[in-house]
Amino acid sequence: MWAASVYGVSRSRTERLVNLVICLLSTRRFLTAAQIAATVPGYEHDLDDAREHEAFQRKFERDKAELRELGVPLETGTASAFDTEPGYRIARREYALPDIPLQPDEAAAVGIAARLWQHAGLAAAASSGLAKLRAAGVDVDPQATLGLEPMVTVDPAFAPLTAAARDRREVRFDYRVPDRDAPARRRLQPWGVVCWRGRWYVVGHDLDRDATRCFRLSRVVGVVRAAGEPNAYQPPTDVDLISHVARWSGPIERPGRATVLVTPGRAAGLRRWAVEVTAGPEADRVVLPYGDACWLAGHLVGYGPDVRVIDPPEVREAVIQRLKEIAAGHDALAVLP
Repeated sequence: MWAASVYGVSRSRTERLVNLVICLLSTRRFLTAAQIAATVPGYEHDLDDAREHEAFQRKFERDKAELRELGVPLETGTASAFDTEPGYRIARREYALPDIPLQPDEAAAVGIAARLWQHAGLAAAASSGLAKLRAAGVDVDPQATLGLEPMVTVDPAFAPLTAAARDRREVRFDYRVPDRDAPARRRLQPWGVVCWRGRWYVVGHDLDRDATRCFRLSRVVGVVRAAGEPNAYQPPTDVDLISHVARWSGPIERPGRATVLVTPGRAAGLRRWAVEVTAGPEADRVVLPYGDACWLAGHLVGYGPDVRVIDPPEVREAVIQRLKEIAAGHDALAVLP
């Protein structure tokens, strides 16, 4: 249970390591560093910027070393004999829970994780993880606390879609696309739910179009309803879900420009990313390229009061909405039993 071991590192690094493990467990093929950079939240950078790419390589090397130190079976290899760049994946056969004696504070950390998983709609995963720990003789107290708890949020459609993929049941839901006013009904045989560029997607067989399709969970409207009996279909074994989402979403495009005020001497990461920086007596004016307002908002709120959005309104409103979600999440955690 390596998550307990990373409790002491920064939240952003912990999230990046978790995302990296999820990514490498979600594929059976070897992923190159470039594919990982385009897939795992926390590794985004401009490939044409030599400094940013060098910083990514250093970060990735540190993370690989960290995972290996934590006992994660990270393999290096190539997908075919024609590949010249090595790739990475996690050996599933070796990724199993060993006999680990936990100290009281470590057991408390696992208990916190279980509570958060329940809150985020990952009840099945939490129950399975706790069952494995208890079967191994590890005493875990879900009510324990270490005085600080992180926040985990997922889209409302996450739980029913992951359950349907696990049970192999058809689902029906309303889905909204940007160029249409009204949502459309979808019928899907879900194969799995994966994360790509910080967003969750479900991949499966679209029954109405008789083709493989993926859908962003944040665009699902209303309730996801299961239909039919369990084990009604067999997902293909040769489809890489993340690769399919990557092909569907296309390359990263950043046509938008956001103007933010940054405290002098702070937010070095934003400054490296900026296309324009103008120094000021009380705050520096920084112009950032972006393609998705919600993604940019999630990145900006991590800098706290050191960053204030001036323009455009869609980014400013997205930041306000993200802050409201964070506040609501902390209020919900405060009342957990």
